[in-house]
Amino acid sequence: MTRATLAGAAHKRRAAVVMIVLLALFICLGGLMLSGMLDGLDRLLILQLRGSGGPADPVGPRGIEEAVRDLTALGGTTLVTLFTAAAGVFLLLQRQRRQAVVLVAVILLAWVSKDTAKALFDRARPDVVSQEVFVHSASFPSGHTTLATALYLMFAVLVSSSGLSAHGRTLTYGVAILLAGLVGFSRVYLGVHWPSDVVAGWCLGAFWATAGWVVLGASGKPTEIR
Repeated sequence: MTRATLAGAAHKRRAAVVMIVLLALFICLGGLMLSGMLDGLDRLLILQLRGSGGPADPVGPRGIEEAVRDLTALGGTTLVTLFTAAAGVFLLLQRQRRQAVVLVAVILLAWVSKDTAKALFDRARPDVVSQEVFVHSASFPSGHTTLATALYLMFAVLVSSSGLSAHGRTLTYGVAILLAGLVGFSRVYLGVHWPSDVVAGWCLGAFWATAGWVVLGASGKPTEIR
């Protein structure tokens, strides 16, 4: 085996460990949630984001609330669909069919898995604070957080595989993690998810993004996978 082959195999083994850990964390969170062991901590954390006006008053000025509403849209159905479609078309035009297929597959799998988990766990939405946006599905896991994490991490995988420097790759992944983090925070701030829902969404979205990374054979080095 060449040195590159051995390095690639090592990267995939580490990715497999990461996927196992993420899936285990998701399952553990689900079990703890069903047992009620997370209820007290969830209530404590969500109430920290309420101001002096009570449960109907998110902390901070009105402008902050509006900004958080904008941030939460980054994980919503409309923008995730548009971003995925646009990126997929761009990749196809660049004759990078494999990347396009993997990107779309990762988002679809994240979508189906979060909907399946919502149906299985059937957790009620937070009832201790007012909900600042309309919601209609179960609470666990956060769908916005799941999709945002899968999408922006996959974007980071694709961009980082195009020949960026080490600093460029670090910045790219940093931005992806920041966006996923902000979307998750926004769901708790707006009162539509418990904190544990968001953590579960991060785990599930990162699981699928890591799977995409493995399929593409990304190792942080410039690649040309068509």
